[in-house]
Amino acid sequence: MRQYLVNFYKIVADDSGHDHTILQHQALVGARSEVSALFEAKAMFREAMGVADWRLRADTCEAVALADVAA
Repeated sequence: MRQYLVNFYKIVADDSGHDHTILQHQALVGARSEVSALFEAKAMFREAMGVADWRLRADTCEAVALADVAA
């Protein structure tokens, strides 16, 4: 099983109209694949934010594999 750091980002515009990607939330997830890690982290994010759809609080997310964990 691998450890994944899943980051959720919101894209916001500044006063001059330039977009900036802002980190909204991070989750550390143990999973067998990147897809599984994203699925679990999205569920955790929805629960933490109290929303039905994670996209109400973030525009994008990404998973980064950190290390293998002995099972």
